[in-house]
Amino acid sequence: MGVQPAPPDQPGVALSAATTTGPGLAPGPTSRARALLSRLPPAAVLALATVLYTWGLGRNGHANTYYSAAALSGTQSWKAFFFGALDAGSFITVDKPPLALWVTGLSVRVFGLSSWSLLLPQAAAGVATVWLLHTAVRRSVPGRPGRVAAHLAALVLALTPITVAINRDNNPDPILVLLLTGAACACLAALRDGRIRPLLLCAVLVGLAFNTKMLQAYLVLPAFAGVYLYAAPGSLARRLRALAAAGAALLVSSAWWMTIVDLWPAADRPFVGGSTHNSMWDLVIGYNGLGRFLGAQAGTHHPPAFGGDPGPGRMFNDLVAGQISWLLPFALIALVAGPLILSRVPTAGFPHEGGRRTEPVRAALSLWGGWLVAHLLVFSFTSGVFHPYYTAVMAPAIAALSGIGAVLLWRARTHSRAWACLPPACIALTTAWAFTVLRRTPEFAPWLPWTLAATSTAITAALTLRTLARVGPAWLRVLVPGAAVVVGLGGPAAFAVMPLGAAVSGGNPTAGPEVGPIPGLPPGVLGASRVSKAVGFGGRPGGFEGRVSEGLIAYLKHNQGGATWLAAFGNAQPAAQVILDTGRPALAMGGFLGSDPAMTVERLRDLVAAGRLRYVVPGGGVRAANRGDRGLTQWVEATCAPVDPVEYGERRPPGWPKLEPTPKGRRGDGTRVYRCGG
Repeated sequence: MGVQPAPPDQPGVALSAATTTGPGLAPGPTSRARALLSRLPPAAVLALATVLYTWGLGRNGHANTYYSAAALSGTQSWKAFFFGALDAGSFITVDKPPLALWVTGLSVRVFGLSSWSLLLPQAAAGVATVWLLHTAVRRSVPGRPGRVAAHLAALVLALTPITVAINRDNNPDPILVLLLTGAACACLAALRDGRIRPLLLCAVLVGLAFNTKMLQAYLVLPAFAGVYLYAAPGSLARRLRALAAAGAALLVSSAWWMTIVDLWPAADRPFVGGSTHNSMWDLVIGYNGLGRFLGAQAGTHHPPAFGGDPGPGRMFNDLVAGQISWLLPFALIALVAGPLILSRVPTAGFPHEGGRRTEPVRAALSLWGGWLVAHLLVFSFTSGVFHPYYTAVMAPAIAALSGIGAVLLWRARTHSRAWACLPPACIALTTAWAFTVLRRTPEFAPWLPWTLAATSTAITAALTLRTLARVGPAWLRVLVPGAAVVVGLGGPAAFAVMPLGAAVSGGNPTAGPEVGPIPGLPPGVLGASRVSKAVGFGGRPGGFEGRVSEGLIAYLKHNQGGATWLAAFGNAQPAAQVILDTGRPALAMGGFLGSDPAMTVERLRDLVAAGRLRYVVPGGGVRAANRGDRGLTQWVEATCAPVDPVEYGERRPPGWPKLEPTPKGRRGDGTRVYRCGG
C-alpha cells in the first residue's frame, strides 16, 4: 500500500486571503506581513551574493591584466574602445569581442582606474544573474512551490564556487552568463504567452552574448529553439515564422560588429588579435571556434589544459569538480525524474486546466536541461584550451534544475514507496559526492565531510522511515528539508567563501583550496590560496609572462619622446603590465601569447621610420619559439642599438650585447631592449 498523500490546502485559507485582499479592498495587516515575508528570502539571497562577490574586492588588484589594460586603453581612445584594442595606439585587439570591455571601459572612464572600477561591473552582473534566475524559476512554477524553487535556485547559483570566483574577476564570463540568463527568461516568457516580442528579445540577448564570447554563446540555441518549437502555443506554422524572425534578429545582433570590423580597411584598424589572417571571421571559426573544440591549430601554440584531459569525467576531476559539480548529479536526476513526476504523480503536480498549467514547468525543465547537457558535452570533450572557469555558464542551469527538481521530488514523496525513496537517495548521493570532493584536499576543513555525512545519514533515515509522511510536529517537517539544503550546499559554500580571503588568479580564477601542483603549470595558477605575481597570469620571471622592471619602465617613460608607444614587446603580458603601470600605450607585437602574425618586418620598419616606435623588446613569445620566425628579431639586431641595462638600473646579462639565439622549443628571455631610429 502506498504512502497516503498529504492533505490538500484548506479552502478556508484561500478564502481568508481572498477576503482580505479582494477587489476594492485595501490589503490588511496580515496581507502586508505575508507580502513582506515573501520578499525576504530573495532579498537575503541577493544580499548574500553581493557580499560574496564584493567583499575585499580591492585585493584582486587589476585581476586579468590583459582585459584591464584594454579597458584602460579604451578610456584614452574611442577607436581603441570600439575595436577592443589592447593599447590606445590601436595596434592589436584582444582575442574576444569587446562588449564586456565596453562595460568595464565605461566604468573606468567614469570612476578612474582602480580595482573597484574594473571589477564592480562583473560583480553587479553576477548579482543581476541571481535575480534573473530567481525570476525565471518563480514564473515557471506556479504557487508556493514556485517561490520555494526560485529561492533554492537562486541560493544554489549564489553559492556555486566558480560563480563566486568569476564574479570577482574581469573576464568576460559574468557578462556572458548574465546575457544568456536574461535570454532564458525571455524565452520562457515567450513560451508562456506565445508573444513574439520576448522571443525576439531572447535572440538579441544571445547575439549580444556572441559579442561577448563568440560561439560559446550559441551553445544554448538548440535548447531555446527546440523547446519553443515544441512547447510554444499556436500552430506549427506560426512557431516556425516566429523562430525565423528570431533567427534574423540573432544574425543582426551577432554579426553587426564583426561585419564593421571586417569591412573596415585593415590598414586603418587594429590587427584582429587571435586570428591568423586579420579577420573577425577567422577568429570566430578558428581560435574562438573550432580551435577551442578540436585543439591547437597548425602553427599555433596553446597552454596546457587547465581543466585536465578531455573525456566524460572532466567535470568530476580534481581540477573542475570543486568548482561546479557539487549538485551536477542531482540536476541530471531532476532533469530525468521531473517530467516523470509531472506525468505520473498527481499529488506532485500543479492545478490542471486542460493540462496546460503543467507546461511552464515542463518547458523550464527542458530548457535548462538542454542548456546543461549541451555545455556538459562540449566542455567534457573539447580538446582545445579549457579553463575551469568556463563552467560558470553551466551554473544557472544546474541551479534551476536543482530548485525545480527539489520541489517536485519533495511533493512526489507522498505518492508511493518508490517515489518516497528517491529524495533520501538523492540526498545520500549528493552527500557522498561532496564527501569525495572534500576529501581530495584533506587538510581543508577536515571536519566538514564527516559532519555532512552524519547529518545526511540522519536525514535519509528520517525520510526512509516515512517520518514526514505521517502526522507530526510542524517543526520537524521544516527542519528536515532545511537540513537537507544545508547538507547539499555545505561543500560548495565552504569553497565559495575562500576567494573572499585571498586574491584570485586573474587569468584562471578558481575557488576553494589549491589542488596541488599540476604537470606543465607554474605553481599558484590554480586555486585562490596562492597567486603568482607575474602579471596576474602565474608566469615565470624572465619568461614571456615575466614582469617588466620598474627601472626599465622609468627609462622608457623618460625617453619616449614623441613616439606613440613606450615600447614594443613580444606578447601581451608585459605590454599589459606597462599600460597599467604607466597609463601609456605599449605594443604587443604577437598578441596574447606572441603567436599572432600581427607584426611584420615591413610594418616594424615603417613604425620606426615614422617615429611612432623607438624601443623594442624582442622575443618573449611563442611565435619565435614554435615557428622559428626570427625575422623580426634579426631585423632589430641588425638595425637597432642595444640599450645598456645599466642605463635602467640593471646588471648586464652574460654575453651582452650579443643576443643569444633562442633554442627551438624554448621561450625567448624577453630581457634585451633595443633603441631603434633617432
